[in-house]
Amino acid sequence: MSKPIRVVVVDDSALMRAVLRDILNSAPDIDVVGVASDPFNARQVIRELEPDVVTLDVEMPRMNGLDFLEKLMRLKPTPVVMVSSLTEAGSDITLRALELGAVDFVAKPKVDIERSMQDYAEVLIEKIRSASKARVRRLESPPSTSDPTPIVKSPPKFMSTEKLIAIGASTGGTEAIREVLASMPPDSPGIMIAQHMPEQFTSGFARRLNDVCRIVVKEAEHGERVLPGHAYIAPGHSHLKLKRSGANYVCELDGSDRVNHHRPSVDVLFQSIALVAGANAVAALLTGMGKDGAQGLLALRQAGAHTIGQDEASCVVYGMPREAALIGATELVLPLKQVAGQLLAWVNSGSRAVRI
Repeated sequence: MSKPIRVVVVDDSALMRAVLRDILNSAPDIDVVGVASDPFNARQVIRELEPDVVTLDVEMPRMNGLDFLEKLMRLKPTPVVMVSSLTEAGSDITLRALELGAVDFVAKPKVDIERSMQDYAEVLIEKIRSASKARVRRLESPPSTSDPTPIVKSPPKFMSTEKLIAIGASTGGTEAIREVLASMPPDSPGIMIAQHMPEQFTSGFARRLNDVCRIVVKEAEHGERVLPGHAYIAPGHSHLKLKRSGANYVCELDGSDRVNHHRPSVDVLFQSIALVAGANAVAALLTGMGKDGAQGLLALRQAGAHTIGQDEASCVVYGMPREAALIGATELVLPLKQVAGQLLAWVNSGSRAVRI
């Protein structure tokens, strides 16, 4: 039997520490080996116990979670799952934590609702398991905390909507998607993205990306036209699908049941693009736990689309791209830094993939 995942819980609330400890200890493969009430105490506990994963509260006395996270990722890189409040301010702080190297995040649990606690426990346990397999890297130079200089958005050089780029990701995907989109020129084809993320966070995620990209990045809206030079993030409450209206591509939001435990689901997005755009699409499946997106990427490749899976070395969690590679869904397996360039090379060459 493999060793249990060793976890340290850091939270200034005694009740929250107890709740998180009890939930995690209920899993046979997880062992909460220590707790800490603030970052100063946490520093000593982590040094002594060397946990596999740390859960970290965002707002704490003496030093906030972001400052502590930055120091931890500089001195002793460790997989961290942030525990965040589901507010606009909380979402901005959490997205900043992901930029600093946190693997994932969970919402603060609602301790007074039994059913929500059951659901919460399942989510938390899975995120800890995922984080324990994550590759974390030492933080060399943290992203700037100052507001970025607004990027002037140039109009696309062409208005054809036939070409399309599809991207899917989960754990580690916020930063992976940012790297890909930051390389896209203003005249790139329309881009449709499914990232596993709660609905309280997707609009903030889109805004942050829009601030650092030359293309327009926004949360997708039902019925809006898919334009070149634009990227559309699936909102956390709905699946995002591609539909055709006359000569145009449009976004469709679908609030139906979760697929592969997720809404939005990458499979749902990719399969809709395979049906509507087929060989006019190119796609990339990036870092993430589980298998969502693998069958959708296979459908795209079978429809004649070019497909990429992110390679293991550059993934935070090599789950979804691995599953895609195992079933022959990936035409190329590439490091993250090469993904954007290859997608654009395929788009610009006008070549079509060989169907499998």
